[in-house]
Amino acid sequence: MEYDNTNRGVMFKNDRKEKETHPDLKGSINIDGKEFWLSGWSRVTGKGDKMLSLSVTPKESQGKAMPAQAKQTASAPEIDDDMPF
Repeated sequence: MEYDNTNRGVMFKNDRKEKETHPDLKGSINIDGKEFWLSGWSRVTGKGDKMLSLSVTPKESQGKAMPAQAKQTASAPEIDDDMPF
């Protein structure tokens, strides 16, 4: 019996973070049967509360081949996501 990963995802620490704007976490998620890369940034609100800001990118928008890093770590490819927050 195969496990159904529909509407589920996973994130791992981004070991390749080089700039403050790079995601703290990388991974992938399945939404309604479609695969997406998932990026996350740990943030603190003005009130001091911890939060996680997320970005989702369709996997097919970055080509069909899985990047070497993703093959080795099961996380998303290295992307220079300069998010403005």
